[in-house]
Amino acid sequence: MAGEATTAGRHRADRSESFGEALLGEILDRAHDLPPHLIGPLVADVVERLGGRRPQVLLQDYGQLLLAPLPGDGLTGGEPHVIDDSPAGRCFLDARPVELAEADGLRIHLPLLDGGDQVGVMAVTLDSVDDHDRRILNRIAGLVADLLVTKHGYSDLFFGVRRGEPMSVAAEIQWSLLPPLAMIMPRVAVAGILEPAYDVGGDSFDYALNGDVLHVVMIDAMGHGLGAATMATVAIGAYRHARRAGTGLPEIYAFMDRAVAEQFGPEHFVTAQMLQLDTTTGRLQWVNAGHPSPMLIRDHRVARQLTGPTTLPVGFGGPEPQLCETGLEPGDRLLCFTDGLIEEHATGEEQFGEDRLIDWVNHLETSGRGVRAVARALSHTLKRARGGHTTDDATLLLVEWRG
Repeated sequence: MAGEATTAGRHRADRSESFGEALLGEILDRAHDLPPHLIGPLVADVVERLGGRRPQVLLQDYGQLLLAPLPGDGLTGGEPHVIDDSPAGRCFLDARPVELAEADGLRIHLPLLDGGDQVGVMAVTLDSVDDHDRRILNRIAGLVADLLVTKHGYSDLFFGVRRGEPMSVAAEIQWSLLPPLAMIMPRVAVAGILEPAYDVGGDSFDYALNGDVLHVVMIDAMGHGLGAATMATVAIGAYRHARRAGTGLPEIYAFMDRAVAEQFGPEHFVTAQMLQLDTTTGRLQWVNAGHPSPMLIRDHRVARQLTGPTTLPVGFGGPEPQLCETGLEPGDRLLCFTDGLIEEHATGEEQFGEDRLIDWVNHLETSGRGVRAVARALSHTLKRARGGHTTDDATLLLVEWRG
């Protein structure tokens, strides 16, 4: 009898569509065959049904300086928002909603998050906002972020919105090679940035979270421009191939080395830093192939550099690299960077140097912000300290083990 009552109770459960479900269903039902240019009108339609107005979808530009409005019928246009000086920028940096009282209602900015990467910001104005509105808007923003990511590969629309200035062919190649600039997970977080964003040549990085192990590589191909970008493409492709085959770090180095040597000859090389982090224990292993040593940040200060035996850069046929190991503590961060970050200098002046880099890291770490905001702030601060430009690629990657 009890079983029959339970079954009857299940049959009597209300399966009618609620208002919130209907709004989310509007996005889900149309998502699979929605052309990329109709994302904006779909967002505008759903927001209007919620009682909202002046909807905006703002995408981060490649230089990570501005949030540019996505065009589309029903969406509000206007000038890009400066990330460091706007409510939308504050939402973007902190990955949290920001509400602002205005003359015609409440303007709410919501982060567009995909796997911890920040796609951009969605903004809308309502007469008032309660917890039900916030819940529905957060879920709408999540679906919009997924739509933007899945439709990104089908159109040049989003590239055009994000592009604040002309981009070199080499930079086009490098940006197409990159994973998402950030990944925020419960045990580990990663954030990277490339400079100069519109003319980067030989710098690149890659990462993958496979089960409990985070795999990371940072490379710097010799030279500049298209040749360096081509060499970086081969190096990253070889790294991914060997990593996906389940080989260890020394074997990955050997595979990358052969690929670069066979394709480009003995006069060409790529420096590389390869790491593997066990996200359950904090055990870190790395191999250094002629690359600047990463910095270990502990208690918001640079504690030391992860030095150890190195082998020759990829392509030079160096001996099998020695595997280095250390243990991380919860909250530790690793800063990986290319030499352009510390070797840049104005004509006739000294190089920027590791000491100044450490000083700025220590200063910015006191902000208490996440790795994505710190990586961005560090790169932009260093660029300003170099006079607002760089003659070499200057790339950094910040990894945090959360424990």
